[in-house]
Amino acid sequence: MRTQRTLLLSLLAASIATGVHAADNQAFQRISAFSTDNNIPPGVERTHESSAEIIAVSEDGNTLVYSDSPLEGVGLVDIRDPKKPMGKGFITMGGEPTSIDVVGETFVTAVNTSESYTQPSGFLVQRNLESGKQIAKCDLGGQPDSVAVAKDGSFVAVAIENERDEDLNDGVMPQFPAGHLSLIPLSNGVMDCDAHKKVAMTGLSDIAPNDPEPEFVDINGLGEVVVTLQENNHLVLVDGRKGTVITDFSAGTVDLNNVDLDEERALTFDGKQMARKREPDAVKWIDDDRFVTANEGDYEGGSRSFTIFNKQGNVLFESGLDFEYRAALAGHYPEKRSGNKGVEPEGLEIGTFNGERFIFVTSERGSLIGVYRDTGAAPEFVQLLPSGISPESAVAIPSRGLLATANETDLIEDGGVRSHVMLYQVTSDAPAYPQIESVMIDGKPLGWGALSGLVADLNNENTLYAVNDSFYKAQPSIFVIDASSTPAKITQRIAVTVNGKPAKNVDLEGITTDGNGGFWLASEGRTDKNIPHALYRTDANGKIVETVAFPVDLLAVEKRYGAEGITRVGDNLWIAIQRSWKDDPENTVKLVQYNTRTGDWKAVRYPTDVAKKGWVGLSEITAYEDALYIIERDNQIGDAAKVKQLTRVILGDVTPAPLSGELPLVNKDVVYDFIPDLQATGGYVTDKIEGFAITKDGRAYAVTDNDGVDDSSGETLFFALKHDGKPVDFAALRP
Repeated sequence: MRTQRTLLLSLLAASIATGVHAADNQAFQRISAFSTDNNIPPGVERTHESSAEIIAVSEDGNTLVYSDSPLEGVGLVDIRDPKKPMGKGFITMGGEPTSIDVVGETFVTAVNTSESYTQPSGFLVQRNLESGKQIAKCDLGGQPDSVAVAKDGSFVAVAIENERDEDLNDGVMPQFPAGHLSLIPLSNGVMDCDAHKKVAMTGLSDIAPNDPEPEFVDINGLGEVVVTLQENNHLVLVDGRKGTVITDFSAGTVDLNNVDLDEERALTFDGKQMARKREPDAVKWIDDDRFVTANEGDYEGGSRSFTIFNKQGNVLFESGLDFEYRAALAGHYPEKRSGNKGVEPEGLEIGTFNGERFIFVTSERGSLIGVYRDTGAAPEFVQLLPSGISPESAVAIPSRGLLATANETDLIEDGGVRSHVMLYQVTSDAPAYPQIESVMIDGKPLGWGALSGLVADLNNENTLYAVNDSFYKAQPSIFVIDASSTPAKITQRIAVTVNGKPAKNVDLEGITTDGNGGFWLASEGRTDKNIPHALYRTDANGKIVETVAFPVDLLAVEKRYGAEGITRVGDNLWIAIQRSWKDDPENTVKLVQYNTRTGDWKAVRYPTDVAKKGWVGLSEITAYEDALYIIERDNQIGDAAKVKQLTRVILGDVTPAPLSGELPLVNKDVVYDFIPDLQATGGYVTDKIEGFAITKDGRAYAVTDNDGVDDSSGETLFFALKHDGKPVDFAALRP
């Protein structure tokens, strides 16, 4: 009999080899994104943090309702036109909402009002969806977490977590008071607070049995409540109408082999975690006998997986590293979480669309949704869906063929992207994402991310090369891309090395071929971090064989943002400097030329568009047919993004001058707007389009940088430039 790991790897390899989607099967496509700052109530600054955490939908499928912890309220979204969601208002709750569900024309929200960890408190409130009018309010006698309404509308279940203080005694359990399960009947659709039942969860688990911390609840069609005790690594089934425990059992452990455990800024997948506690977070019933858990972990576990159990506690399916590996193949593996819980499966949803039942698994740290088709046995992988940052929950709307996710992270304090609600539609089309993915090698994913430069192979029109930037400082790499397939495939990683070891102190932002089978790489320097501004020539195997430091005249005017692209025209290398240095007039940057034969350095100035907000700079430079093509972009995201364009500078009109003299200003033509491409997958416009290449036959490709999935959704867009649905022929654009 094959081991679980062998079976997993064979299934994963087979699905990748044959493709994850047949044209006659259903899949999902993202169609829109709604920023929660559009629901910030009057009188509150638009810059206030907001967040979509737990999401539910009205019975008619036209209104989404989500909990917003930072604003201490509930936001509503009108999705009558799902491609154009509109804010429908905000209702303040008088405390921190932790979860939400819908019953009839009302919603119920659990609200945390705890003064401290030792004095937990909270209430459950029921309000009208349209008017927001309060209908009922029940004291819960503790700090609530998850909420679920019975399918027949007969009662509400609330997990009373009474969470521990993680800073007290290193978070070691037990920490009292203990949590419990609250059951509140609904009479004619209204909560009956007087009939509130409290079901004790103590004495059940082997781990801290006197300190249960119920995390998540769900209810099947029989009125049975499944409760996860995450920190206790335990599962409890309760008769929701009688308020009695039916059974309970340990969530168990998983052996993890070939897992990335070190946050060394490299993707290795060579560690082991034996007997790793599952510690499930979310739980959802698949049917009246089976349920699935998302094993995010919290206390001292997290198996990076999802598991299907039956009511007897038998494990029917364990995903192991399947979800994590698929995230890594799509460039979504969060390296900074390697030492913790990897992709951290956290949320779940079950939905039946046109007779097919799907399991949706959210990755908190990978910012992805894994879609699996329920087969009654081992689920079948369908696709990965791109999401906003940190998808906390999802809700299926089968009656309208929709899925919605709530993505909680709001980076307003860092000037980044806001929290979003995203909408997806079921379709018979092949998945539109990912647009680029890697392959399995020796049973492990070829890890990648933060692609920052691109060049086409001189001889093979379907082969491209990319580099990663210093996010992966312990693993500088050249990636080989096969652009002939959809999605494009990263088939090989070439390590950039010095003396047989990974090159240190480089920040690779550009790549071009050297004409002899090797490459020239541009490294963006940062003197304050001991990263030199330099060019590196490697052989075909990535070994650095020549280093060219920036000249004194150029370093004399250095500022932080340096080389962002490199291209070759005969003996001359052209380097795009991202932003103005000390001697550059306003709204200009340098294009620097280095002659590999004479060692001479020269430059010209390039005029950037005026930034309406933030800054405008350069991200890439590519030579083709007597012209330089340059990516010029602002650093804005979403609706604020205005400049994401490709420009052309005619080489015949360029006469570079010595660095010590007056530098001429070149003329540019805008030849392509990237914004429609960046909007094509239904999300918000990302800021970093950083790679561009033109093949020898005139086809052009571009790629975005996903920042190593750090304060980023992790999305990488890789696409051919098109006009009216047809590839742009750059051979026809020759000067």
